[in-house]
Amino acid sequence: MENSAPPKPKLLDQVRQAIRTRHYSYRTEKAYVHWTKRFIFFHNKRHPADMGEAEIGRFLSSLATDSHVSASTQNQALNALLFLYREIVKKDIGYVDGVVRAKRPHRLPVVLTRQEVKSILGCLDGSDWIMTMLLYGAGLRLMECLRLRVKDIDSGSNQIVVRAGKGDKDRHTMLPAAIKEPLAKHLDLIKRQHQRDLERGLGRVALPNALERKYPNAGKEWGWQWVFPATSHYTDRVTGEIRRHHLHESVLQKAVKEAVQKAGVPKPASPHTLRHSFATHLLEDGYDIRTVQELLGHRDVSTTMIYTHVLNRGGKGVFSPADRL
Repeated sequence: MENSAPPKPKLLDQVRQAIRTRHYSYRTEKAYVHWTKRFIFFHNKRHPADMGEAEIGRFLSSLATDSHVSASTQNQALNALLFLYREIVKKDIGYVDGVVRAKRPHRLPVVLTRQEVKSILGCLDGSDWIMTMLLYGAGLRLMECLRLRVKDIDSGSNQIVVRAGKGDKDRHTMLPAAIKEPLAKHLDLIKRQHQRDLERGLGRVALPNALERKYPNAGKEWGWQWVFPATSHYTDRVTGEIRRHHLHESVLQKAVKEAVQKAGVPKPASPHTLRHSFATHLLEDGYDIRTVQELLGHRDVSTTMIYTHVLNRGGKGVFSPADRL
């Protein structure tokens, strides 16, 4: 009697497996599975293999006209469906015609004054202060800060390596002098915590891409540890190993929100506002926009140009000729 072939995994499990094989983030996995489910339910549970460009177009248009999603959310849904058809359904999707596009609002970023930044930092301490200083002092995105590893901090060269930032690009930015001593003390505490973990048979963190297979013990090395580790461990959903993750973004979001309120800053400031302020204050200080572009990790200088419109110099960031009479 022949052994029957194992049953084919369910569609959503295939999506999850394809994402994990490509080492995409768990956040991407959740988003792509979510959009796949919504797409299927929108079309009354029809299988994606029985649908194509027309059904994708109707779904995306509905997101804009009925759900009123943002342009970035609509783009995420499109990327999820393109991944589904390319990697799972194995069907080429051509140009999706006639999609009603979600409107991309033209909003200037909220920027803090230097005094407001100082007041917010004055309401923070410990690792919350260090992380917030990195957002403002190095121009890091929220998740770039939380995903920093010990090996990414180069105190000797006063720089930080931001690995696999937005667009999966590495870049260098400055390590503020004001943060070096507090950061060194923080890392000393984290190193002692890591040593205790090792003594308990723990101390492992997840590694990017295929490094885990190539260097199976690297996940326990000090250089790969998170600069801002979580206070507890978790069990990896794939390997079953007990590991330590970095802090959850909500920890820093809450700390910044409370500091903004305590400082009496009336602006709707978030962690990303500190990055906006970093860029604007550098331009105010006369730094070249290409330099600021590289520090921020923007692919196109036009993205950086928006900060020239919010310079603290009056209308359009231009000095009035009347002030030079």
